[in-house]
Amino acid sequence: MFSTGQLIFAGLFLIAFIIVMIFSYRKDTRLHNKYYKGSFFVLIGFIIFILLLFFIKTKLNH
Repeated sequence: MFSTGQLIFAGLFLIAFIIVMIFSYRKDTRLHNKYYKGSFFVLIGFIIFILLLFFIKTKLNH
């Protein structure tokens, strides 16, 4: 389906993209710690809310 050149390009692009993303994230670590403190609890709250909705949906269907 894809030529060898396209697969090589996709692989190299993926590797380069991942490296750049890791470098950028590490560069901004101090800012993440300063401005997004407590965001983990928001994530946990969203997960609990979605699980609660799923639980209510399954209980109402039975």
